[in-house]
Amino acid sequence: MVGVDDVINKLSTVIDPDLNKDIVSMGMIKDLDLNSGNLKFTLELTTPACPFNEQIESDVRKAIDELDGINNLDMNVTAKVMEGRSLDADEFMKGVKNIVAVASGKGGVGKSTVALNLSLALAKTGAKVGLLDADIYGPSIPLMLGMKGTEMDVEMDQEKRKLVPPEYEGIKVVSFGFFAEQEHQAAIYRGPIISGIVKQFLVDTNWTDLDYLIVDLPPGTGDIPLTLAQTIPITGILVVTTPQEVASSVASKAIGMFDKLNVPMLGVVENMSYFECSKCNEKHYIFGKGGAEKISEKHNMPLLGAIPLNSGIMEGSDLGKPVMITQPDSPSAKAFTAAAKNVAAQCSILAAKLQEEMQAESAPTTN
Repeated sequence: MVGVDDVINKLSTVIDPDLNKDIVSMGMIKDLDLNSGNLKFTLELTTPACPFNEQIESDVRKAIDELDGINNLDMNVTAKVMEGRSLDADEFMKGVKNIVAVASGKGGVGKSTVALNLSLALAKTGAKVGLLDADIYGPSIPLMLGMKGTEMDVEMDQEKRKLVPPEYEGIKVVSFGFFAEQEHQAAIYRGPIISGIVKQFLVDTNWTDLDYLIVDLPPGTGDIPLTLAQTIPITGILVVTTPQEVASSVASKAIGMFDKLNVPMLGVVENMSYFECSKCNEKHYIFGKGGAEKISEKHNMPLLGAIPLNSGIMEGSDLGKPVMITQPDSPSAKAFTAAAKNVAAQCSILAAKLQEEMQAESAPTTN
């Protein structure tokens, strides 16, 4: 007669490909019940956006099938995003499990487009997502979402004295563009004021119950990235580049800054990676090839996605209609979805490492 221990031992052979750990030791098996050959349990995955969710579920079913004496399997599959940052250091944002800052070395690489569509892609998987447009000098997220600044009715939670972010397609959004006096007026502020604005948007916004907060940083290595890195514990940095040598070279400098600040790097996404001709089905590398791969190899960080060049992305951004919403089955949307799942996977990997470190620190020492 098969027993609970037999089931646990068998499930321990199933390995999460991202974390390289078995699902039992990771606590992914919940509420296990075995009664007269009827097996019931919950498989709790580390994120709904994991690229290996289907594989893990399939491996679990295969493992159980190999056990004699199991007549029926009732498996409930859920997901609970792991906390990928130390929450001890910031009491103001405990409702946010992961903060992903999207950075670039230079402007013009489509960083905001990537940040926005990654946010939408994560939300489509079932994750709870927020998007902070921290580019104070040139906030573009309102235009890309069709949420014009002065037209926004941004509410305040008077009891908590916090900003209540408006929602768009399931994501909570805050941008300095919502508060600009005139839509086309340039923001002229010195560094300390900019840093203060960003800090307020982080800690004085009601970011409750979020799996991922995506922060769209301004390009370069100025005050805002420094403020973010020094103010709030973040999960990691996602770097956006294009294939050109000049873009990848400047992106490497930004990575060097974050390395000095001891901020984890999630990986790199290459935007405008190639153009796929609809008539000949060939990929044309208009801006060159291999920029992101060079960054990945040089800094030992994963290449998380390659987004094709598509006029629909540009047109959608100008019209306030992101490609993830208007063309969800397009190659571009599929590329954003794949990249978003890889970003979520990297967050889970860093979360698992953080969990190990915390357990090691709390473990009793023996003399």
